[in-house]
Amino acid sequence: QVQLVESGGGLVQAGGSLRLSCAASGRTFSNYSMGWFRQAPGKGREFVARSSWSGEGTYYADSVKGRFTISRVNAKNTVYLQMNNLKPEDTAVYYCAADPYLGAGSTRFSTWHYDAWGQGTQVTVSS
Repeated sequence: QVQLVESGGGLVQAGGSLRLSCAASGRTFSNYSMGWFRQAPGKGREFVARSSWSGEGTYYADSVKGRFTISRVNAKNTVYLQMNNLKPEDTAVYYCAADPYLGAGSTRFSTWHYDAWGQGTQVTVSS
């Protein structure tokens, strides 16, 4: 199973930006599609973004579309989440996750599609 470690979280004012990173190890990174999820206090874990194994196919939750960008560098075994124009409602613990399905993945937005998870990184957006 692939191991995942997130970094890059922190405290930022509304309208600011952060870039999260997720470093993978243990298995061939390009054998996985990758996703980002988040979980706010008292809420369930929700889908944020997904990248196909090549990075050519990307999908976003409506709440972050146009503000967040997922990308990956397979040679570095790393997936990123660039977050711009952050809002207080983006405050959550952000998790990266690996999905061994290499197809289009346009409907693979549920947590149970992913079989490896990082420990999460806290993002706090102040108003």
